[in-house]
Amino acid sequence: MNTEEIKDMTFEAAMARLEEIVRALESGNAPLDVSLGLFEEGVALVKLCNQRLDTAEQKVKLLVGSPDGGMAETDMK
Repeated sequence: MNTEEIKDMTFEAAMARLEEIVRALESGNAPLDVSLGLFEEGVALVKLCNQRLDTAEQKVKLLVGSPDGGMAETDMK
């Protein structure tokens, strides 16, 4: 899978592909060059997942009580 295909993946698709890669690497049946390629793809997928999680975290708002007894939104820290 090339870099552009990875960039276009959803978080869920990237995680599913990572699980496939882990199973393939754990089986130990792939030749060294194939295993290295899978490992490199996995590293790129982990980076993508971390970026997606960071973006989601920035969007999350926490509700906190305001001084007037109502609710206010604040960015998650």
